[in-house]
Amino acid sequence: MEKLQEIAVSLAVDYLLPPLKKAVNSVMEVPKDAADMKDKLDGIQAMIHDVDKMAATEEGNSRDGLKAKVKLLVETSFCMEDIVDEYIIHEERQLGDDPGCASLPCKAIDFVKTRASRLQFAYMNQDVKSEFRGIKERNKSEDCSQIQSSRGNQNITFDNLRMAPLFLKEAEVVGFDSPRDTLERWLIEGREKLTVVSVVGMGGLGKTTLAKKVFDKVQTHFTRHVWITVSQSYTIEGLLLKFLEAKKRKDPSQSVYSTMDKASLISEVRNHLSRNRYVVVFDDVWNENFWEEMKFALVDVENGSRIIITTRYREVAESCRTSSLVQVHELQPLSDDKSFELFCKTAFGSELDGHCPNNLKDISTEIVRKCEGLPLAIVATGGLLSRKSRDAREWQRFSENLSSELGKHPKLIPVTKILGLSYYDLPYHLKPCFLYFGIYPEDYEVECGRLILQWVAEGFVKSDEAAQTLEEVAEKYLNELIQRSLVQVSSFTKCGKIKSCRVHDVVREMIREKNQDLSFCHSASERGNLSKSGMIRHLTIASGSNNVTGSVESSNIRSLHVFGDQELSESLVKSMPTKYRLLRVLQLEGAPMFDYVRRIESLGDLSFLRHLSFRSLNIVHLQKLIGELHNLETLDLRQTCVRKMPREIYKLKKLRHLLNDGYGGFQMDSGIGDLTSLQTLREVDISHNTEEVVKGLEKLTQLRVLGLTEVEPRFKSFLCSLINKMQLLEKLSITATASYGMDMDLHFDVFAPVLQKVRLVGMLNEFPNWVAKLQNLVTLYLSCTQLTHDPLPLLKDLPILTHLSINFENYGEVLQFPNRGFPNLKQILLEELIRLKSIVIEDGALPSLEKLKLVRILELTEVPRGIDKLPKLKVLFLTYKVMHGATTTGAFDRDEPRGCGSAIPTSASPFVEVALEAPALVAIW
Repeated sequence: MEKLQEIAVSLAVDYLLPPLKKAVNSVMEVPKDAADMKDKLDGIQAMIHDVDKMAATEEGNSRDGLKAKVKLLVETSFCMEDIVDEYIIHEERQLGDDPGCASLPCKAIDFVKTRASRLQFAYMNQDVKSEFRGIKERNKSEDCSQIQSSRGNQNITFDNLRMAPLFLKEAEVVGFDSPRDTLERWLIEGREKLTVVSVVGMGGLGKTTLAKKVFDKVQTHFTRHVWITVSQSYTIEGLLLKFLEAKKRKDPSQSVYSTMDKASLISEVRNHLSRNRYVVVFDDVWNENFWEEMKFALVDVENGSRIIITTRYREVAESCRTSSLVQVHELQPLSDDKSFELFCKTAFGSELDGHCPNNLKDISTEIVRKCEGLPLAIVATGGLLSRKSRDAREWQRFSENLSSELGKHPKLIPVTKILGLSYYDLPYHLKPCFLYFGIYPEDYEVECGRLILQWVAEGFVKSDEAAQTLEEVAEKYLNELIQRSLVQVSSFTKCGKIKSCRVHDVVREMIREKNQDLSFCHSASERGNLSKSGMIRHLTIASGSNNVTGSVESSNIRSLHVFGDQELSESLVKSMPTKYRLLRVLQLEGAPMFDYVRRIESLGDLSFLRHLSFRSLNIVHLQKLIGELHNLETLDLRQTCVRKMPREIYKLKKLRHLLNDGYGGFQMDSGIGDLTSLQTLREVDISHNTEEVVKGLEKLTQLRVLGLTEVEPRFKSFLCSLINKMQLLEKLSITATASYGMDMDLHFDVFAPVLQKVRLVGMLNEFPNWVAKLQNLVTLYLSCTQLTHDPLPLLKDLPILTHLSINFENYGEVLQFPNRGFPNLKQILLEELIRLKSIVIEDGALPSLEKLKLVRILELTEVPRGIDKLPKLKVLFLTYKVMHGATTTGAFDRDEPRGCGSAIPTSASPFVEVALEAPALVAIW
């Protein structure tokens, strides 16, 4: 028996203890390994960037091999991220154990579970570490820089597209008459001081074409003229050599200048230019430091010399302001007519003299529309179709598949390749933000506020400055993408911030291709794009695409976006927490008839969730499980029926944005004070638990946006204290109770240094004096206040007020804009001022006004006096009553006549006022 025990002990020492010891050591190393893995991720991302960029320049087998390597790197990085995230979730759950489980047996069980889970993480980590080592070793053995490019037909087409603008004939240039005239005027006329004229726009808009036509036209006005192509890779010495040799047409390597250093070259160029009135074109500039390096060579002797710069980046143009005058022309897409003309010249120019056959007009119009005014796409598409038969059915098939053709046809690939240069020039932190636009459907205008919150939730945004919020940094990211001409602005808010944006369809195709290569995003409506491993990061589900999502089972997905107005299957909705448990963003949109929340079982399992949107869904109540989403940062309940918050919501200590749309406020209690991270809170009904709610609100010192509803006169002292404690507040909305005869009293002292937007709705006993003291006020909205005194004299000196809206009011018969008042007011809306009979604009008032809207002012019998002296007025919008109660609308735009067919002349002339028997307003020029 003793012998058997000795054998057992020996076996345990020799065979069981070493792996057990190794396992114990692995468990102890898990926290350190998780931290190390985060660092390794940065290295893998750099490798992905480099290899992906190389793949874009290659063709054939070389390109396929590099793309396969990219795919391997991406999937390895996904595995690493998954391990880190799983570990974080596990550790957070251990910190949040049920306090009721305090007995020793329970703790022992939890201890075993924790160690077992850590052991599992350790083994997963070993596998990934091994894969990572293999990648590094293979990367060392493969000298990617030595891969020789097999420049084939695609590269020839690519080079031809880039060179073509330099050799176009005058008759081949379409749609540039107006910008060409503007640039010529800037170059020939103006001040004698050196001026930089920049042409800015996205790739393919025709910047080089425009600059070349203008350059050729104005050369006779200058004694020295030089064209220099800069591009992404350049040296200042090389550009200076090109400049010096431009006149002699010699090989720079053989010239006497080739041995000079930078300082000597600069001196030589300055010497040449100081004796001439010169024009120099720097084409295709990418680096915003370019001007700082080049400006010393460009001497200004104040003789009318000019510099032309073409660039995709607005920052490049603005950087020149440090030492010269600057004129910037932002090149726009071609109009529909000009786009069609350019297409016809390309597709039918050789045989039909640029005339489109009747049988192809409709389909040609459709193809041109899809190019969205981008000359590069129009020319490439027209050139390809010029080689096809004139069969309408064949052209129809081509039109239906144009997006996919851009990604695979040898004649069209260079289009996305040229646009791709902008993508590869992006810094690491902007690339995922840019690719995120692929989540949204085609032609979708993305709401910038929502996009910014989603970027933050995804972890794309990093901030090293404590003074800046992540949302403010994300806004800078968006502005940079716009400055780089990759994203287009669709609309602005009244405060001048970007409200919505989009990407050009051709750019979107480039994004789609990159998302496929990098497994970044997949649309369930796009068949055949999902990688076999199912390893993707972001999933979009379009209406009716449930059958496609069956193949997407992976927990790798970090965001799920649902668009459309059809109901998703109940099985899909119920399975979300188990299928996609590492979700950071869950967006359900556009299905107002369906209550998905009720069907999402185990909502609390989505503990990694940062952004949750139930916008436009038929939701009345939130599950109590909402309180388990302890990482939640944004909860969007706009256009829902949720009015009462469950108490569990106060557990969400990281919640930063609680969104409502003003159709009735949230009912809350004192627990609101626990949400100390809140920056946005709209709207709160403070008629319930008033004292508790207000005391709770006073703790929310990080608030930037606050909306209060059902405000009663008795709340005056609460409101005064509340507003004064919120020193970061930028937007404030106060809506009075609808009870008749209860005037809201807001007459108190307020110090709100950064308040930009104020919205007051409901009866006031007098105009709040503190509003007129807000030096940063941009927008003021007054509705149903029933004030008896005109507030304009109090507001006239606000320095940056740009938008003023007044409606449903009972002011006197005259509204008067005082002399020299409202220096920066740009838009005014006056609606249903029931007693108003005349508007007077005194001399010097409203010097910046661009748009005036007068809506249903029934007693108004004359056009505003003094309107003819408004120097910047562009639009007068009138909605007025005519006989029999019909409503007529007219919009008169000084720049773009429309509406009743009348236009305000270039210099505003007096109106002829005609009073009619019925309440009406007619303006005749």
